[in-house]
Amino acid sequence: MKVILLSDVKGRGKEGDVIEVARGFATNYLLPRKMAIQATPGNLKQLEARVHNIKKREEAKRSEAEVLAAKVEGSSIVIEAKAGDTGKLFGSVTGGMVADALIEQIGVDVDRRKLDLHGHIKTLGEHVIDVRLYDDVTAQVTLNVVPLGGVPVAEPEAPTAEEIVAEAEAMEAEAEAEADAVAEAEAAEDDTEGEPVEE
Repeated sequence: MKVILLSDVKGRGKEGDVIEVARGFATNYLLPRKMAIQATPGNLKQLEARVHNIKKREEAKRSEAEVLAAKVEGSSIVIEAKAGDTGKLFGSVTGGMVADALIEQIGVDVDRRKLDLHGHIKTLGEHVIDVRLYDDVTAQVTLNVVPLGGVPVAEPEAPTAEEIVAEAEAMEAEAEAEADAVAEAEAAEDDTEGEPVEE
């Protein structure tokens, strides 16, 4: 079934495109959501009249994206994250965190889905991020991940066998010392009980 797209449909086409789709997809998805209309001769004639307006809107979107790209390109943002001594993060930096940092630090509002983080960011340091602002208009931002509060959190190290043995010996010696002290106190108490009380 031929339809005329009234808005951009990912993977299918842009506003104003005449495309062939399955009848079920058109009648159950595109037409009820007003994303397309049937490509009748009358609608095709109306499309010809609207093509100029569609092109103007596309050009405006592109030029706006190019202005944003010029503002974003080469800039850098900083995100603080909890990290261990090795520089590995407790968790990872998300697209939402980067989008928030772009608004706060550069003043550019970008949908987090348009950010390409090149995988998960799980370490401190600099990372390059691609920002897709429009079809083929992209910009690169440098993300600098720094430790929260400026100091990496010390990760607790597993105790060595020697440390475990030493701690056990210290606890045993402490328990013995306590037992000796209790025994001495009891012996001293027994000695005082047998002595006559002076009047």
